[in-house]
Amino acid sequence: MNTLIIKNLSKTYPNGVKALNGINLEITNGMFGLLGANGAGKSSLMRTIASLQEPTSGSITFNNTDIVQQPDDIRKHLGYLPQEFGVYPKISAEKLLNHLAVLKGVLDTKIRKEQVTALLQQVNLYQHRKKAVYTFSGGMRQRFGIAQALLANPQIIIVDEPTAGLDPEESNRFLNLLSEIGENVIVILSTHIVEDVRNLCPKMAILSNGQIISIGNPTELVASIDGKIWTKIIPKGDLNIFKKSFDVISTKLIAGETQIRVMSNHRPEVGFDVITPNLEDFYFATLFHNSSKTV
Repeated sequence: MNTLIIKNLSKTYPNGVKALNGINLEITNGMFGLLGANGAGKSSLMRTIASLQEPTSGSITFNNTDIVQQPDDIRKHLGYLPQEFGVYPKISAEKLLNHLAVLKGVLDTKIRKEQVTALLQQVNLYQHRKKAVYTFSGGMRQRFGIAQALLANPQIIIVDEPTAGLDPEESNRFLNLLSEIGENVIVILSTHIVEDVRNLCPKMAILSNGQIISIGNPTELVASIDGKIWTKIIPKGDLNIFKKSFDVISTKLIAGETQIRVMSNHRPEVGFDVITPNLEDFYFATLFHNSSKTV
């Protein structure tokens, strides 16, 4: 069993931006979802775990090794698919993956060839192995990205916004692949897409303004607001009035009309209907509650 422990982790950049503020997490084998809006600090946390930058304070241990003090230890066990994955133009997928395998220390030619072939098959790119990676579609590039992240049998895999820009079919294929991989290693899925976390992760955390504001099992977290989410269709021009009177956690346009979702222990007023909440409701309710506390 692999264990990643993060204690009191903070990161302040030279320009004064405090990207992380007292992060505490314990992550073991399986899929772990890190959910947050763009700018919440997700990429800063991923880069710090991957030892691409040092924290300002705090500690990270992976399998009892302090990786802030010994970054090479996690690099030997890490697969990383960053938000922006650059590729070399005019090099075939097979040659590029072979080159990356050498860089990752897979030096035995026979073992390297077997691993490259197996990974290209696993990510459903074997039939495209002779094509230059720069010609791949967005989904194919992401699948190639996870193939390179799996080289050298990593024990911890970090994927940062992996489905951004993918069509629904490619996204499902990619997420199914991640789910298969995540049975025996740590997979940290960093995303702002609530559905990705709901479908894949037995444990998750919500990050906002560099802080963890909620952590737990998605199903249990959603159950905690059961009976507290109410909805109503209102005229678009009345939105500000309702925001002043009720805790409006989210709004959505439906056929040109505005649907509001309100968090309340009882019916806010006549015309509201209680609904079965989902993870998106919990996410918005948590962000709303946190922002109202900091105002």
